[in-house]
Amino acid sequence: MVENVFTIFNVIRIFTVATLAFFVTLALTPLWMKFLYKYKLGKQLRTEGAPIFNKLHKAKEGTPTMGGFLIWITVTILTLIFWYLSESVDGFWSRVNFFSRGQTWLPLGALIVAALVGLADDLLGVMRIGPKGGGLRMKHRLLLYAVVAAGGAWWFFYKLGFSSLNIPFLGDFSIGLWYIPFFILIIVATSFSANETDGLDGLAAGVFLTMFAAYGAIAFDQGRMDLVVFIAAIMGSLVAFLWFNIFPAKFFMGDTGSMSLGVVLGIIAMLTNTPFLLIPIGAIFIIESGSVIIQIVSKKLRGKKIFLSTPIHHHFEARGWPETQVTMRFWMISAIGAIIGLIIFLVDSKIPPLF
Repeated sequence: MVENVFTIFNVIRIFTVATLAFFVTLALTPLWMKFLYKYKLGKQLRTEGAPIFNKLHKAKEGTPTMGGFLIWITVTILTLIFWYLSESVDGFWSRVNFFSRGQTWLPLGALIVAALVGLADDLLGVMRIGPKGGGLRMKHRLLLYAVVAAGGAWWFFYKLGFSSLNIPFLGDFSIGLWYIPFFILIIVATSFSANETDGLDGLAAGVFLTMFAAYGAIAFDQGRMDLVVFIAAIMGSLVAFLWFNIFPAKFFMGDTGSMSLGVVLGIIAMLTNTPFLLIPIGAIFIIESGSVIIQIVSKKLRGKKIFLSTPIHHHFEARGWPETQVTMRFWMISAIGAIIGLIIFLVDSKIPPLF
């Protein structure tokens, strides 16, 4: 009986925070859009090196970017408000607070740090500072991703005591210090992939929704309720953001959104010890970043391209697919991948490991 009451309370807590995040983001959106338009913080296309992309998206130049600010600032505000109330008012608020050392300290910290780095990159792009007027070079972005990931790896290994990985149906395997480079690899991969996926109206936000939903369910099954509430805050804010970001987008997510959410997704995968489930759950991420890597390798080794334009969603655009068609089909693939990943997790949790 007590366990049922506890579960019901947590479900109410999850939906309450998600709803609050949705309405807070909606309330902040007009203010942020007014700020973006006032200071003309719009997306600038590269000045060279991407003729097909420029042709496809010329009409979108000047559309406000950095809309992802609304997501991470909402999540940060709500997390800190509930924490403050729990610290200053005894009783009820301590049970509602979801800011905890073992579950949400690192995700929130990484969200803020990665968002600020992404915000700086967005500003460089808006001001046409950097190579080809597009902000930081990719190698510099990857280096920044690695720095953020290294901080998270240190926290997980030395503070939280993580040193093993779960492989579905095989069990947990201790890898010692190798956990640190593996952690960095996962965070860099999710950050890079998130950045590559953010290229069409509503694409990245919709894909993120399905992935966070899957990991929310995984965290719920593991009893990590603070983490679930944190994910719910992200999802509530994402829904409100997507309301304005679907075609034709009022603003773009920008690196401040895609980088921060990509980093947090990777951290949640490591925190739930399910990084290998990123393969089905993050299917679109793999397809998008994989197409970029294949294109680069092909141009280096063969001197010619495989795709008309990359990431691959631009290839389909160049072949004549309407933008909305590409976006919705990628949403479908992402949803299917999330369902498959969740099924693998649930089946794996009910049977004993082979080793």
